[in-house]
Amino acid sequence: MGNRRNFIKRTAIAGAALAATPSFGFNILKNNLPKDEIIGHGDFRYKVIKDWAKMSVGHNPILNCHEMQMDSKGRLIMLGDHTDNNILVFDKSGKLLDYWGTRYPGGHGLTLHDEGGEDMLYIVDCGWFQDRTGKWKKQAGTVSKTTIDGRLLFMLPDPHTIGLYKKEQEYLPTETAVGPTGDIYVADGYGSDFILQFSPQGEFIRKWGGHDNSDENYNLSNAHGVAVDYRDKTNPVLVITSRATNSFKFFTLQGKYIKTVNLPGAYVCRPVLDDSNIYSGVCWSENEAGQRFGDSGFVTILDAENKVVSNPGGKAPQYKNGKLQKMYQAEIPTFNHGHDVFVDEDKNLYVCQWNAHHTPPIKLERV
Repeated sequence: MGNRRNFIKRTAIAGAALAATPSFGFNILKNNLPKDEIIGHGDFRYKVIKDWAKMSVGHNPILNCHEMQMDSKGRLIMLGDHTDNNILVFDKSGKLLDYWGTRYPGGHGLTLHDEGGEDMLYIVDCGWFQDRTGKWKKQAGTVSKTTIDGRLLFMLPDPHTIGLYKKEQEYLPTETAVGPTGDIYVADGYGSDFILQFSPQGEFIRKWGGHDNSDENYNLSNAHGVAVDYRDKTNPVLVITSRATNSFKFFTLQGKYIKTVNLPGAYVCRPVLDDSNIYSGVCWSENEAGQRFGDSGFVTILDAENKVVSNPGGKAPQYKNGKLQKMYQAEIPTFNHGHDVFVDEDKNLYVCQWNAHHTPPIKLERV
C-alpha cells in the first residue's frame, strides 16, 4: 500500500498520475496574497484572515487540522492528528482556550451532538498516522463517543469483530453523523467504503455502499464524509461524499439511494449543512490548464437546490444548459488542501486544512 499520501492520491484521482505542476510553498500562500484578500462569488464572498488562530505551534504542535465544530458555549473545537493535543479549543477571536487528547494518532472526523442538553463528541481515528520519524503508518480505525472534555463513554465495534467484514476488507473510517433518533452513521471512507448504521447505544443496524454493487448508484469511492440533511424538516436524508467521483450521493436514513449531485473537478470532503446551503472543503483541484498545484483546493458552496453558487479559492462555477461545468483552482492557491469548513452564526467560515505545513485553521470573514 505504501504510505498514506500514496493511498489518498490513488483514491482521489482514481489511479491517474499527478501532472507535473508548479509547487507553491507556504511562504507564497502566506505572503504573496494581497492584504485583505477577498475570495468567493456572488453573495458568498469572504475576506481571508490567515492569522486568525492566536497560538504557538511550537507549544501546541499541529500535523493536520482535520475538522471543526462549535459547542453550546460558542467554543470552536478542532480535531487534529498530533497526539500532544488532538483537540484544540478556540474562542471566536482565535484565542486558544484549552487543548487535550493523546489517544487519536489518526484523528480525522469530529461530530458534535446535543444529547439532552449535553454536548457529546464522536471522534473518528482513521487509522493512518505519522510516527515520530514522520513516516506514515496505519492500524485499525476507531470511532469513540466522548464527553465534551474527552471522557470516553464507549467505542463502536470494529466491523470485523461482529462479522460484517471479510478478513481482507479494511476498516479505516473517516466520518460520523448522528440522525434524528440518535442513530450513528459511520463512513468507512479510507477503508471499504461502506456506510455503517448503529443505534444510539452502539448496536449494529445495517450497512450499505461499498464499491462492488450491481447497481452503481450504491457504489461509493472514497466515502470521505456523511451528514444529515434537515433542509426538508419533514424528510431528513443523508448526504454522503464519494470523493474520487467528485460527487455527493443522497440516501434515505435507511440506506435507499435517492440521487447524485455531481461536482466535476472538486475532490470534496464532508458535506456541511447550514440553513439552506451545503459547504465543503475541496482537498484537490486543478487549474484550467490541467495543472495540479502542490498546494491546492478551495471551498465550494451549494444552494438549496444543490447548485454551486460560490467557490472561495477557486474559479467561479459555470453552468451550461443547466449542467455544472468542471470547476477549477484559482491560479494562486489560498488553501492547502481544504479538509473541512465550519460556518458560524454570522456566516463566517473556518477552514481546516490537510498537509498545510503544520498551520492552524484559516478564517473567512463574510463580506
